[in-house]
Amino acid sequence: MKEKGKKKKVSGVVAVFQLSTLRFLFFSFFLFSTLSGCGVYSFTGASISPEVRSVSIDFFPSYAALAPANMPQNFTESLRSLFVSRTNLDLITKNGDIRFQGYISNYQTRPVAIQGNQTAAKNRLTIDVNVTFTNTKDDAKSFEKTFSRFADFDATQNLSSVEQGLIEEINELLILDIFNEAVVNW
Repeated sequence: MKEKGKKKKVSGVVAVFQLSTLRFLFFSFFLFSTLSGCGVYSFTGASISPEVRSVSIDFFPSYAALAPANMPQNFTESLRSLFVSRTNLDLITKNGDIRFQGYISNYQTRPVAIQGNQTAAKNRLTIDVNVTFTNTKDDAKSFEKTFSRFADFDATQNLSSVEQGLIEEINELLILDIFNEAVVNW
């Protein structure tokens, strides 16, 4: 008889466990669908109005005399990729609800760490990008701004040997700055 009593207690505990698990799953599903369904919150930090459904990113040409020929294409594609991967916006060619236009305005190297013997220990590659951001749903969020980032490299290194890696590093920082300025409202 005691054996049967133990089984009933165990099955009662299992039933309570199953009920609490179901409640947790229901609450989690409800919370997730509430947060993701409204369109204002995303898990990437972007705060985009649910009215905004598309983004257009024009080609960013280079007006910097020394910039490599492939830099505009790489920069533009990287910016587009970031918006595709971190938002639910449709990428369209023209007239998106939010729009990016601009150009690469500066690409230069200069010495930054001068040693006692008047030689540079470090050089700095700086890239500037002028961006015009238009939010057609909320004009107050539109802006025109120059974004600038740099990376230092050892003066004993030839720029051509480290240039591609530095450009990728700087582009990543610039693109994140642009994304944050446009759609992350901290």
